[in-house]
Order: sequence, then structure tokens, then C-alpha cells
Amino acid sequence: MSTGPRGQTGPAFVPLARPDMGDAELSALAEVMASGWLTTGPKVKAFEAAFAQFTGAPEAVALNSCTAGLHLSLLACGVGPGDQVLTSPLTFCATANTVLHAGGTPVFVDVDRDTGTMDPGATAAAVSERTRVLLPVHYAGRPADPLAFRALADARGLRLVEDAAHCIDARVDGRRIGTIADFTAFSFYSTKNLATGEGGMVTTASSEDADWMRVAALHGLSRNAWARYAPGAPAQYDVEMPGYKYNMMDLQAALGLVQLSRLEQMQAHREALWARYEAGVVGLPLVRPAPLPAGWTHARHLYTVLVDPAHCGWTRDALQVALAREGIGTSVHFRALHLHTYYAQRFGLARGMFPNAEYHSDHSLSLPFWSGMPLADVDRVIETLDRLLAAAP
Repeated sequence: MSTGPRGQTGPAFVPLARPDMGDAELSALAEVMASGWLTTGPKVKAFEAAFAQFTGAPEAVALNSCTAGLHLSLLACGVGPGDQVLTSPLTFCATANTVLHAGGTPVFVDVDRDTGTMDPGATAAAVSERTRVLLPVHYAGRPADPLAFRALADARGLRLVEDAAHCIDARVDGRRIGTIADFTAFSFYSTKNLATGEGGMVTTASSEDADWMRVAALHGLSRNAWARYAPGAPAQYDVEMPGYKYNMMDLQAALGLVQLSRLEQMQAHREALWARYEAGVVGLPLVRPAPLPAGWTHARHLYTVLVDPAHCGWTRDALQVALAREGIGTSVHFRALHLHTYYAQRFGLARGMFPNAEYHSDHSLSLPFWSGMPLADVDRVIETLDRLLAAAP
């Protein structure tokens, strides 16, 4: 027995996710703090180089968030007023928000009902004269058929930007996510497979665009502080554009370098957790994640099931509350964007327009899943689900 949620006595709380940090990360932070240089500097440069090598992308630009990466990617694509960006409604709000921040208009395209990823056929049908960018979202670690979107973008003369916040270490036909699109934005938020607390990275094949992003990410300055304050370096700089405050710190990059070195081991444990869930959920009246095509690798970011009252007698929301009472944390990925007040009112959207995204929005439930999670916790989640589903209201 131990302290559960809100301090009650009972089984320990099983969180949805938590960062997998250890002594190596603590040592890396201590090294940076002892160096006297905390912000953008040599660790950021080293992290960019290591991440580019990991993905196989020619360039990697470290930033303070995936959101910043999406924004700069859209600007680099020339998105502005009058331009449309086709994207998924089944995503976090940052995906659509960055289109608005760039001055463009997000146009939602329904997802595939089985996978939850943007439907390439529906996307092709939605392309208009105003479309400039395709912005598919890799959902829960499952690639959103990037080769199909690459072919569509090339055929229609469009740019391709991928939201890979969930999708580090995924591959399609031997190619890593991060090497197919014009720009791919990754997230290092604290619950992600590779975590730096906050942070992100953009990969691209264009050295020109990567250089522009590095300037745009730090106020538009021609030279960052590390370049200016190094011994013997000139302190002057030029402002080349009205840039942003999107730079990553060395403190974050130090964590990122350690996490990247541990990623293979952490991913292996996620595979073991996934297999444990698959074996346990198969006998329950829940819809499991859809299988992958041959030659694809899932990033194993979230283990998300669909809770359909017609199959199990529970609504998703009621089951989520019941699990919380049992000390098990869950989440919803995601409430479809067109059902949120802002997007519905601004763009005249309503329920019924994207039925597949709505099905996931109404029924998806993400179960506890993180690389440091004990296998015994998966067993507890499965046992609790089994008991609750057997006593459906």
C-alpha cells in the first residue's frame, strides 16, 4: 500500500506518462551548469549534429518547441495571407495554431477511421488553387503515410511539412521520419519518447532554410551570443529580420544528447510494454491500435484504444473516470479541433463534417505508457480494465 492520487491510501498511482531521467541526465545538467554557459551554445550545436546523424537528415535545427518548428517551417514554405494548409483535425491545437500564426488558413481533412492519420485520398480531393502546404500529423507514433503525401505534394507542386511530435524513431520502407518531407518538426516535451522538458527540432535537406531558421529563431540576429562572446570574437551583430525567441538552451540540449544516446534502449522497453498491452487487451471489448503495413516501424509514443459503448457498455468518459478512481491515469488524444469553440466559430465548422476524426475524438483513450514504466503496471492496468469492463454499467 502507498499513497495514491490526492493523498488517499491505496495502490500507487500509475501516471499516464513521465520523463525517463537518471544519473546520466543529472550529470549532463551539472556539467552545463559548471561551464557557466546555460543558453544556446556548444551543446545545442552538438545536439543538432547528433540528431541529424540519427535521422539521416542533412540538417537539424534545435528550437524551444515543436510548435516553433512548425511555425518556422510554414514561414520557410512562404505561407502567408490567402494561403491554405491542409492538416488533420485529430491533433493538438498547436498544429493549426501555427498555420494561423504564419498568416495562413488551416483546412481540415478527415482521418482514416482505422489509423487516425490524415487520409491521403481525402487530402488530394481537398487541394485547391489556394493550397500551399500539406501538413500531415503522425498520430501516437504511427506514420501518416509520408510517401503518399510526398507523392501528392510533388504531383501538385506543394510543400510538405510533417508534424512528428509523436514520431521520433519511426520508419517507412527503410526511411526514417525526418528525411521525407521538406520540413519535419519533432517535440521533446517532457512526455515524449525523447524528453528535454521543453524543446523541439526541425529536420530538412536545405542548408539555406536551416541557416534562415537559426537566424529567425533568435530575434533575427546575424550571430548568436556564443559566437559573440567567445574569447577574441567580435561582439557586434546585425539584425537581419524581425525574428522570434525560439532558441534552445544548452541545458535542454545536454538532456537531449543523453536521451538520444539512450533512445534505442528506451524504445526497446516501449516495444516490450506495447507487446504486453497487446497480449492483455486482445481479450477485452476494446479496439486496439491498427496494425502497420509491412516495412513500417511505429514510434510507440502512445498506446491508445477505442472505447465504444456498442462493444463494451461503457462510454469513454465514464471508463476514464472509473480508471482514475482506481489510481490509473489516462488521457484523450485528441478532442478533434473542429469541435473546439475557436475553430468552430471562426471557420464555421460543426460536428458531422469530419466523422472519422469525431469517432476517435469521442472514443479514444490513451493508457499509461512511458519508457520507464514497469511491466507490472501494464498488468495492473489490464486487470483493472478487465474487472471494470466485466461490470459494465
